[in-house]
Amino acid sequence: MKILFTGGSSFTGYWFVQELARAGHDVVATFRRPPGAYPDALRGRRSKALEGLCRPVSGCSFGDEQFLRLVRDEGGWDLLCHHAADVTNYKSPDFDVHAALENNTRSLPAVLDALAATGCRRILLTGSIFEQDEGAGSEGLPAFSPYGLSKGLTAQVFRYHALARGLHLGKFVIPNPFGPLEEPRFVSYLVRSWQAKKVPAVNTPAYVRDNIHVSLLAKAYARFAASLPSSPGLSKLSPSGYAESQGAFAQRVATELAGRLGLPCPLALAKQTEFSEPRVRINTDLLDATSLGWDEAAAWDALAEFYAETRYRT
Repeated sequence: MKILFTGGSSFTGYWFVQELARAGHDVVATFRRPPGAYPDALRGRRSKALEGLCRPVSGCSFGDEQFLRLVRDEGGWDLLCHHAADVTNYKSPDFDVHAALENNTRSLPAVLDALAATGCRRILLTGSIFEQDEGAGSEGLPAFSPYGLSKGLTAQVFRYHALARGLHLGKFVIPNPFGPLEEPRFVSYLVRSWQAKKVPAVNTPAYVRDNIHVSLLAKAYARFAASLPSSPGLSKLSPSGYAESQGAFAQRVATELAGRLGLPCPLALAKQTEFSEPRVRINTDLLDATSLGWDEAAAWDALAEFYAETRYRT
C-alpha cells in the first residue's frame, strides 16, 4: 500500500513506520521539523533513523496547507495512518483538551474529502487505553486524564466524519508500550536506577496495567493496517501484552534484565494506599506472537542492548 503516516517521530510512531516499511509498504511520513531540528535528542534520533525506511516530508502538520497539498497533489493513497496527537504537557491536569482536539482534527473534513477524491477509502487512527470507555477495568472506564479525554473526543470526531463519507475507520488502541528509544518512563526509571546502583521504588505496585513491548505492538499494528477493508465501517484492535500488576511487571523487568545487563536488579515495592487512577485498565485482544513472527527473548535482548549502549549518553 501507499501509506501517509503522521507522528513518525514519536516512540511508537518510529516503530510503526519501521514495521510498515518492513512489510513492503510505501510510507510517506510527515514531520513538523527536520531530524536535526528537534530539541529532544531521542525524537531527533528516531526521525533520523526513519530516513532510509520512509519518504519524509518535513515542516508539515496534520491538516495544515502543506499537508492538504501533499494529499491532493500526490494522490494514489491507500491508507492514512493518523498517529500524531497533541501531547504537550500530557501528564498535567491543566492539559488543554480543546486545543488538543483542534490540533488532532484540524481541517479533518477537508483532509478526508481530499483523500477520498484520490481513491483512498481507509483511515487508521491511533487510540489510547487512557481514553474513556476503552479496554476493560474498574471505576466505569473513565478517561485517565484530560489528555485521555482529548484522545477519546478525537476518535469520536474521526468516527463521525469518516462514516459520513463512506470510509472505513480502523482504531488501534495502545496500552503501555516500552522498549528501545522510549522517552524516560517507568522501565527507563527502573533501568537507570539499577545502572546507578540504586534501588528503584515502585510506588504504585497494586495498579493493574497492560504493558507491551513496542516491537510486538508494531507487528500487530502493521498486520491490522493491512487487514482494513475498503468498505464503509469500523474496525478496532486493542492488543494486550503483559496484563498484570505494576509490581509484577517490575519484577518481570528485573528478572529479564538482571542477567542481560549483568547487574543486580533489586526493587522496593511500596504498600499502595492511594488510588487516584483506575485500579485496573487493560486491553482485551490477545495477540498470537508466533503468527506475528515476534521473538520474546530477542525483544528483551534488544531492550538490554539499548540501555547498555545509551548508559553513558543520557
